[in-house]
Amino acid sequence: MALNFLKQGKISVDDGDKPTLKSGHRKVDKKLLLWYAFVYLIMRIHVSNISNAAIINLEHGTGIKKQLGDLSSSQWAWALSIFYYPYMVFEPLATLALKRFSPSVWMSRIMITWGVISMCQGATSNYAGILACRFFLGLAEAGFYPGVLYHLSFYYPTQKLPLRIAFFYACGMFSGTISGLLAYAISFMDGAGGLAGWRWLFILEGIPAILCGIYTFFYLPNYPDTDKFLTEPEREAILADLPEQAPTMTAKTFNLEQMKSLLRDPTFIPFLMIWITHGIGGWGITFVLPSVIYELGISNTAISQVMTMPPFTLVFVILLTLAYFIHTGRLNLWVAGLGVEIVQIICYILLITIKKPVAKYIFVMIATAASQSFFAIIWPERIRAARGTTSAALAIGITNASCQLMGIVGPQIYQSKFGPTYRVSFSASIGILSATVVSVTTAWYFVVREDKKRQDTYGVESGVSDTDAASKREERMPEAKV
Repeated sequence: MALNFLKQGKISVDDGDKPTLKSGHRKVDKKLLLWYAFVYLIMRIHVSNISNAAIINLEHGTGIKKQLGDLSSSQWAWALSIFYYPYMVFEPLATLALKRFSPSVWMSRIMITWGVISMCQGATSNYAGILACRFFLGLAEAGFYPGVLYHLSFYYPTQKLPLRIAFFYACGMFSGTISGLLAYAISFMDGAGGLAGWRWLFILEGIPAILCGIYTFFYLPNYPDTDKFLTEPEREAILADLPEQAPTMTAKTFNLEQMKSLLRDPTFIPFLMIWITHGIGGWGITFVLPSVIYELGISNTAISQVMTMPPFTLVFVILLTLAYFIHTGRLNLWVAGLGVEIVQIICYILLITIKKPVAKYIFVMIATAASQSFFAIIWPERIRAARGTTSAALAIGITNASCQLMGIVGPQIYQSKFGPTYRVSFSASIGILSATVVSVTTAWYFVVREDKKRQDTYGVESGVSDTDAASKREERMPEAKV
C-alpha cells in the first residue's frame, strides 16, 4: 500500500503500490539503508566518545583533562565545541560534493579520514593537540548525515522516508548505548602498553570507520539509474515513483535559480530556527551526559559510563514507535514533534525543582531520549519542502549545518562549573526549547499554506500527484552534469 502526505503533515494510506516497486525498495533498503544505519552507529560513537573520555579513569589520576595539562572547565568546553565549527561551515558544500564525486567515492573519503583522525586523538599530549584533532575531525565528518538524507532522496519519494529516516537515526542514537559499554570495558585497559584508557578509547574506535570506508568505496550503490542489483522493471518503477522535484543523477550539481528559490521560500527561516534552537536547547546535555550523571553522586566513573546506556536505548524505542505511527497514518508528525518538545521542557523544569539523585537521573534519561527523537520526526517535512536537486542538497546541508551550533553553544551552557545541580543549564534549555515550540508552529503554518497553494494549482493535497509527477519526469529533458 502507498502512503501520501496530507497538507497537515499526516500520512494517508491507499493501495497503490505495485509488487515491482516494493521489491525494488526492499533491495535498496538492504543494500543502502541498512549499511548507512550501521555506519551511522559507528559515526555517532566517534562523536560521543569525547564525552565518555571526560570521566574515564578519573580515580586513577590518568584522566584526559589531567594528562592534557589540567584543562579547565572552559578549555574542555572549547575542546568539545571546536569540532562543530568546520562541521557547520562545510556541511552544505560537502552535501553538494556527494553529487559531484558520486556517493561511493565521497562517503568512503569521509569514513576513512574520520577514522584516521579519530585515532590521532589518542596521540595528543596537550590542549593545542586535542583542539587540532577535534577541528580536523569535524572537517572530515562534515556532510555524512545530510549526505545520507540527500542520497536516500534519489531512491524514495518523501512520503516513504519517515520510517526509514527514523530507523537510520535510531541506529545512530543507539550508539550511545554501545559507546557507554565500550567506554566501561576500555576503562580496564588503563595502563596497557603504557597508554591511558582514554587513549585506547580513541584508537580502538577509529579502526571500524576505516574498514567501513574501504567497503563503501567498492560496494555502496550510487543511483537507481545505474545500480546493477536492480532489475530493469524495478529501476523503472523506482524512478517513476519519484516526484517531479526529486533529485536526479542527470541534473546539474549546482543550479543558481534553485538556490534563489530555496532562500526565498517562506519555510526556510522557520526550519533553520527549529534546528538551531532544538540543537542547543535539546542536545546540549548530551555532550556532557556522562559528567552530568557522574555528578549526581549515584556511582563511580565506570558505572556512570554504563548509566548512559538506558537513555539512548530509550531513544531507539521511542523514535521507532513514533515513526511507525506516523508511517501508518495514525499520528501527525507535527503534533509528534511538538509533543516531544513539551516533554523535554517539563523534564528540565522538574530537574530544577527536585533534589533526589535517582529521580533526577530518571528525568535526565527521559529528556535525553526526547531530545534525540525530535529531528528524525521533522526531517521528512524539511526534505519535502525542498524542490530540485540543488535545492534538496542545500536545504539538507544548510539546515543540518545550522544545527551544529548545538555543539558550539551546548557545551558552554553545560560547563562543569554549573554542576552538580546544572540549574543554570536547565533554565537556559527551557527558554531555548520554548523558542523551538514557536518555530515548529510557524514552520507548520507555512508548510500548510504552501501545500494549499499547490493544491489550488494542481488540484491535489500535497503538490503534484504521483501520476503527474511520473509523467513530468518522463517529459523533462536530461540536464548535463557539472
